[in-house]
Amino acid sequence: MHLLTAAVLCTALIAAVVGLSLPAPLPVDDPLGGPVRFGIAVAAFALSQLARLRFRAAAGMVSVTWAEAALIICLCLVPPGWLPAAAMLGVSLAWTAMSIVDEGRTTWEVARIAGAQTAAVALAVAVTTALGQPLLAPLTPALALTVTAGAVTYLLAAAALGGVMLSVRHGMPIGRPLLAALRGKLLMFVGNLVVGVLVVVLIEIDLRWLLLLPLLLWLLQQTYRQRLRDARERRTWRSLAEATSALNQLDERGVAVAGVTGALTLFEAEIVDVEVAGADGRWWRYRGDPSGQLVDREIPPPAEGGSDSEELVRDLSVGDTRVGRLRVRLPRTAPSTGRERDALAAYADALAGALHDAATHRELRLVTARSSYEAVHDPLTGLVNRAALLSQGDQALRRLAHDRPVALLLLDVDQFKEVNDTLGHAAGDQLLRLTADRLSGLARPGDLLARLGGDEFALLLTSVPVLGDHSAPMAYALRQAREVADRLAAPAEVAGVRMSVEVSVGVVVATAGTADLTELLRRADIAMYQAKSGGGSVATYDSARDAASTDQLALLAELREALQADDQLVLVLQPAVDLTTGAPTGVEALIRWRHPRRGLLSPADFIRAVENSDQLGCFTRYVLDKALTVAASWAREGLDIPISVNLSARSLLDSRLPTEIAEALRRHQVPADRLVLEITETVVMSELEVIDQVLTALRSMGVQLAVDDFGTGFSSLSFLARVAVDELKVDRSFVLRMGESPEAAAIVRLTVGMAHELGLRVVAEGVETAAQRSALTELGCTAAQGYHFFKPMPADKIAAVLGSLSRKPPTNVLPLRADDAS
Repeated sequence: MHLLTAAVLCTALIAAVVGLSLPAPLPVDDPLGGPVRFGIAVAAFALSQLARLRFRAAAGMVSVTWAEAALIICLCLVPPGWLPAAAMLGVSLAWTAMSIVDEGRTTWEVARIAGAQTAAVALAVAVTTALGQPLLAPLTPALALTVTAGAVTYLLAAAALGGVMLSVRHGMPIGRPLLAALRGKLLMFVGNLVVGVLVVVLIEIDLRWLLLLPLLLWLLQQTYRQRLRDARERRTWRSLAEATSALNQLDERGVAVAGVTGALTLFEAEIVDVEVAGADGRWWRYRGDPSGQLVDREIPPPAEGGSDSEELVRDLSVGDTRVGRLRVRLPRTAPSTGRERDALAAYADALAGALHDAATHRELRLVTARSSYEAVHDPLTGLVNRAALLSQGDQALRRLAHDRPVALLLLDVDQFKEVNDTLGHAAGDQLLRLTADRLSGLARPGDLLARLGGDEFALLLTSVPVLGDHSAPMAYALRQAREVADRLAAPAEVAGVRMSVEVSVGVVVATAGTADLTELLRRADIAMYQAKSGGGSVATYDSARDAASTDQLALLAELREALQADDQLVLVLQPAVDLTTGAPTGVEALIRWRHPRRGLLSPADFIRAVENSDQLGCFTRYVLDKALTVAASWAREGLDIPISVNLSARSLLDSRLPTEIAEALRRHQVPADRLVLEITETVVMSELEVIDQVLTALRSMGVQLAVDDFGTGFSSLSFLARVAVDELKVDRSFVLRMGESPEAAAIVRLTVGMAHELGLRVVAEGVETAAQRSALTELGCTAAQGYHFFKPMPADKIAAVLGSLSRKPPTNVLPLRADDAS
């Protein structure tokens, strides 16, 4: 603001100095002389300012003066170059006198006003002299238009400078103060033109006619004042009606904001504060200014205070209830009037009533919400209850696609009865609240957590990732269940006793359209009791458990025996070959179970049960040991070929895995880079640090990592960004469909290209025909495996096949077959 004022003042001073230095085109026998004419100009400009009318607009005062009339008279009587200096001197004298008498303006403010007026006069003089030379010339119609153009220039320039200064001062757009100033000045501007031209004409005719001028000016002044007052009254009552109408809201903050906005418009204020007393005894202040900025913050209870000329203060009360206070700060140069104080009283009463109604409505909403909340929430933990779980859960299922997987975890706190009996019911309640708090911390957005009663809790997972692998939803739900069990098991103090909260978790996964919440709870309940009876913390439900749960238990028991027998679980191996040379690039180890009673079982018959049991670790170590035994035998025969082993995603949760693999490699004397661990993209779904730590440890040992079934996951690129791997295995579903599906072919092409860019090997799985082999070669794939080349074969036969392939010269003649493969 000061920089702008200084710039305008410097411009005005330059214009005044330059104007005085210009030659004055006065006749030699001028009867008045230059000093008298300059004095006339100074007096005219001073009187035009003294006889002003004022009105408040855009948080400031706009003065309507006779400056245009004085400008027209001076253009005809005084050399134009002198007018900026005369305007500066006259305006300064007038505003200094007015400041001394009643306004108390600072010297800087007087200088700002004088500078703006002088700059406007200088611009008006420049426009006028460019169009004509009215000095001492008879006032012809052409000259009348010329001085009118100068007056219009002065009006626009003065209004623009005033608008800019108000805009800068209050941080508001310039349009509002500029339009307010022009609207208020327009009527008097027309009168100024008439008076200015009339004075010039009367001087030419007979100076005695000027004796009638004071009466005319007085009548015009009264007319203008009344018109401004009437316009102001109309705007005030219209603004009051609009402002009070805007208070018709049920939100307390909305009422306060509307109260601030309405008061700013109604009183053209610099600052408006609406201070609101809350039901809890705290006070909030909502403060706004003409820039549109509104700030609310908590304040101490306000002290008693009254209004003064610059600030209107009104308590907001309804009956004997004080709901707040309204404070309206006016511009320092625009004190309040009696009518404004009346308007403030009316507006404050309306604001008080609106705030009181909003507070009452808020309390009513709180009571209603509290009743509704208590109907669907457990009073002890604050979680939703069984009824709400059934209702909200069914609604959530209906909103999902029919085939969208969901999971339900049902938890039961172990030894809860013992805690109640030993430490008392207060301790039991504390334990339940602790469990609820920890579960709430684990729940993700979209999940539904409930206490069903007693020591049972349920967690509905509706954001289960959708992957190509049908086992991925269950794997995700199991990870969540394990995480829940681990988090709840963290030691905590209950009734002064440090204890660990152990739970049994039943897990059920289903698609949203196949079961309602009642059925999911039934299934989860079966799984939970399976967890309790099986000794583990987590158990899953599948369709066989209802009728054949004992058979599943028997299968796991038989697996334990098979792991000890050493002749039931056997490896079959399938080579991958280079599509150009036919040489082997690696061998995948696959497990089969020669069950003495059930016959030959494929992994689909028992792997799921293994992954959901506590035998996964033993099973993984067994398969690794068998695979490394085979790799060691190849090394003794001079075959330097890596062997691949599929690794369950759950195995990566075991921080001991890298150490166990390192020991197995050492025991079999197999280099780490001859072991390839195949993992699936479901690994990226978990954010547990232990997975990253395990993978990093394996990489640092030199063990290679391959991504099995690449492209079927929910975020293949995210997987590669998180996990550093050596090999990508294109899922067989894309290989089978790439001949007739451009999309599948595109996925294979992009996978191959991305692997090459990243320096990774790429192997296509499930190649069954020569056409598929040719298509893969054209797409740039370098290696493949499948029945077109070899079926999985026993360990005692593969060594000869690998030796033959390794010694065979490079050729493009494929496929190769193992006659006795099984």
